[in-house]
Amino acid sequence: MKFTAEHQAQRPSANGNRHPFSFIHPEAKIGENVTIEPFTTIEADVVIGDGTWVGPHVTIMNGSRIGKNCKIFPGAVIGAVPQDLKFSGEYSTVELGDEVIVREYCTLNRGTKASHRTTIGKGSLLMAYVHVAHDCHIRKHCVLANGVTLAGHIEVEDFAILGGLTAVHQFVKIGAHAFIGGGSLVRKDVPPFVKAAREPLSYAGINSVGLRRRGFAPAQIHQIQDIYRILFVKGYNTSQAVEIIETDIDATPERDYILDFIRKADRGLMRGFQQTNTRR
Repeated sequence: MKFTAEHQAQRPSANGNRHPFSFIHPEAKIGENVTIEPFTTIEADVVIGDGTWVGPHVTIMNGSRIGKNCKIFPGAVIGAVPQDLKFSGEYSTVELGDEVIVREYCTLNRGTKASHRTTIGKGSLLMAYVHVAHDCHIRKHCVLANGVTLAGHIEVEDFAILGGLTAVHQFVKIGAHAFIGGGSLVRKDVPPFVKAAREPLSYAGINSVGLRRRGFAPAQIHQIQDIYRILFVKGYNTSQAVEIIETDIDATPERDYILDFIRKADRGLMRGFQQTNTRR
């Protein structure tokens, strides 16, 4: 396409600032006050909510659904077909909630027939070079730091934080408010409220700082600590620990959520506390 002075003189539309050097398919549904910077491509089957900013050199492909007041930084590719040899062209989407931030060069793939969609919840932050594969479901207010890689069919629940360069095996589930240290290899499920680190990935305490910041009361935090001491520190196997937790710990939403997570951990749980050997 040859750009002329006429293109450069175009005024922003009533719906926001759409740079004349971007390509927006006429069938794309663009909300009010959306800014689209130069050299960005937006295909036909795309919906972008009000107030969203799309930076330069972004590619938003068919099947993409982007909420309100999102920020998409340069080089991001949203809605590419899955990197799955079983994908046979079935219709699917990738869906971003409101106020999601996608930093430079993230790649977010559509779903497959397994769930037909990939989702990223409201207020989540995906830092530079994050990859989210097909059929992943990231809930609200999660943070995936630079270089995090999610294989297919992964679930990341509310307020979870994954440190930079973390790689997560397919079908793994990460519980709400969990914190995973940078550079981790996540092969097993990570239950809610914990910190996880080391190799192989192991329990490293509960995410007490994050819980306090999010308004958990001291009594709630202490109960969560008691539950994970039984599960990960005292040497019981998982079945024994679950029985003791049910018998000895008062029923609360946090206790019941942890027990439900454990029962549904199809891949098994990460390892319990591992004492680091500091002797030389």
